[in-house]
Amino acid sequence: MAALSWNGLNGITPTARGLLLNPNRGIGFVVQTTHAKEFALAHWLVGGADGGRLCLRCFDGAGIVRENIAGDALASGTTLQWAPTSKTWQAGAVMQESDLNRRQTVHFGPEVAFAQIGIIGFDGQIEVEALRLYGLPEDAPAILSGCPALPAGGRTLMYSASWDLPSMPPGATANADVTVPGARRGDFADASLDTSSIAFVLDCHVWSNDKVRVTARNVSLSTVDLPAAALHVQVVKRRVG
Repeated sequence: MAALSWNGLNGITPTARGLLLNPNRGIGFVVQTTHAKEFALAHWLVGGADGGRLCLRCFDGAGIVRENIAGDALASGTTLQWAPTSKTWQAGAVMQESDLNRRQTVHFGPEVAFAQIGIIGFDGQIEVEALRLYGLPEDAPAILSGCPALPAGGRTLMYSASWDLPSMPPGATANADVTVPGARRGDFADASLDTSSIAFVLDCHVWSNDKVRVTARNVSLSTVDLPAAALHVQVVKRRVG
């Protein structure tokens, strides 16, 4: 996959309004499609012009390109054609309003683990002003967690497990380090223990990527030894700006 993704490829020129793509040059997104299989691509050309063609490339879980395999990629408003030289699926027609194919929904097959989704200037130069990729709402948490500047998506991460605290004398503490995928330092973290005891207070913070430490402190005047109880951890992604 790395060999088929480039930064700063020639034939792509910044302009005052966007990017000018030479014929057979393209831009797009690289997405994980293990769970999320459907996406919608929307693009705008400078001046509202028609042009550009949908372009897809499929990879397996090892990042190896999948070549011309039926069912790997489908599109809503065009017939996809296999281009063996670039190893891509390309739209059979230019994307334009009059043909109702300017906005495309794409679906990937079950064996496609990663994909590139974008547009190319197949029929000549195109000047791209904006390019957006959308996913289904049920897939938004997996796509957006770790992006705290976004106001939507997976902003709350959860963890639950049993925690058997040791016998703790007054003032003693005990720690539990748990893994919460997507947690980052600076995110807000909270924890609760399913117990009726009021002898404990809990503290919780994200100390490394995906790592949360929960600290229990005995604030009573007696040694306390609780049975195992359910520990719940909640991490809320912070907003930036």
